[in-house]
Amino acid sequence: MEQALKLNIDFWQITVKLFEVFAMFWPVWLALGIIFALKFLLVVLIPEWLEWRRNHKRFIDGEVWRSDRDLICWLRGMKPYEFENYIADLFSRLGFKTEVVGGSHDGGIDVVAEQNGIKHYIQCKKFINREVGVGAVRDFYGAVADHLAQGKGYFITTNKFTLEAEKFAQDKPIELVDQFKLVEYIKSAKKDITNDKNLKICPKCGGNLLVRLGKYGKFFGCENYPKCNHTEKM
Repeated sequence: MEQALKLNIDFWQITVKLFEVFAMFWPVWLALGIIFALKFLLVVLIPEWLEWRRNHKRFIDGEVWRSDRDLICWLRGMKPYEFENYIADLFSRLGFKTEVVGGSHDGGIDVVAEQNGIKHYIQCKKFINREVGVGAVRDFYGAVADHLAQGKGYFITTNKFTLEAEKFAQDKPIELVDQFKLVEYIKSAKKDITNDKNLKICPKCGGNLLVRLGKYGKFFGCENYPKCNHTEKM
C-alpha cells in the first residue's frame, strides 16, 4: 500500500515538473503554433481559394457565347474533372453549398450539393456522341437511393438520355439534366448574377440583356436571340 502511494506521489511530482518545464517555454510553443497556422493558411487555404477564383472566372468567361450550340460545344470540350468542377460551381451560383467528390472510387457521386440542410447528389457525364443509357441511370439510382430521404439526385450530361433511361427515372427522386436543360440551368444562374447588378432590360422584347462575346469584343445581347437581335455596346 505504501509503495503504491509512493508511486502515485512520484507520478504527480514528475507531472508537475514537466508542466513547469513546458510553462517556461510557452513563448516557444506559441510561436510554433503561429508558424503552423500561417503555414496551413499559405500552403492550403489560400491556394485553394485562388484556384477556386481562377476556375470561377474561367467558367463565367467561358459562358459568354452567341448561341446555345456554342455553349454546349464548350462544355463538351472540357475534361471530365473540369466538367465536375464546373457543375459544382454552377450549383453554387444557384444557391447550393457544393463539394466535388468525384474520382475513380466516387461510388457514382461526383458532386454533393447542400441547400437548407438537405443534401442532393449529382453525377456528371461529359458525353460528346454517346447518349446516356438506362444502365448508367439505374446504377446511379442504386448508388444514391439510400441517401435520398429528403434530397434528390441529378444526373447531368452534355448529351441526351435514351427513352428507356427517361422512363426509368419518371417515378424516382432523380432529375435527368440533358444538354438543353443544362443550358437553361446556366441561363438561370446568369440571371441571378445580373439581377444583383441592376439587370439591363431589352427595350424590344423585355427580355434580359446578357453579356455576349462577338467579333469585336463583349457587348450586351438579348437572351431571346435569335428571336430578338437587339444589342447594346458595353
